[in-house]
Amino acid sequence: MNIFKKTALTCMMALAFGAVSTLASAEEAAKASSPVAETVAHLEKALIDVNHSDFSSARLHLKAARTASEGITGHDDVVKQANGSVVQSQVLSNSGDAKQAAAELNKALELYKAL
Repeated sequence: MNIFKKTALTCMMALAFGAVSTLASAEEAAKASSPVAETVAHLEKALIDVNHSDFSSARLHLKAARTASEGITGHDDVVKQANGSVVQSQVLSNSGDAKQAAAELNKALELYKAL
């Protein structure tokens, strides 16, 4: 009976550790694509705010998008070009030009979504 208990306990522990390791690797995979997804989400929110002429909120989302884009690795030329569009959009939104800011944001979104 003692051997049966030890075997059952060992099997349950093996299943528990297997489940935990699967969750851990799934979480790591989600973190790997997170900077691009976070950047795109902030840019989409900024685009909505710019279209509604809410430039103060758009400024915050643009700043958060630039911060999130620092975590993107690889494709440095595309990221640099997209960041240039985000910066240009920030400048245009500070001056109150909603149409041009939205156009620059759309360029940046296309570049980030291509990643």
